[in-house]
Amino acid sequence: MATTVLDVLIEKIDDGVRNTEYYLAAGNAKDFAQYKETVGVIRGLKSAKDFIADMQTHLEDDDE
Repeated sequence: MATTVLDVLIEKIDDGVRNTEYYLAAGNAKDFAQYKETVGVIRGLKSAKDFIADMQTHLEDDDE
C-alpha cells in the first residue's frame, strides 16, 4: 500500500505523542498545572489521530 498524506500525518502525530510522553516520564513538568496541560496535549493529539484514521477509512471505502 502506498504512503498517503494521511499516513504521514498519523506518523507525525505518533511522534508528537511519543515525545510528549517522554517529556512527562522524565519528570519535566514543573507543577501540576503544567502536567495537566501536557496530558491535554497528548489527549488532543490522540483525538486528532482518531479523526484522521476515520477519514482515511472513509476515503478508502469511497475508493472501492
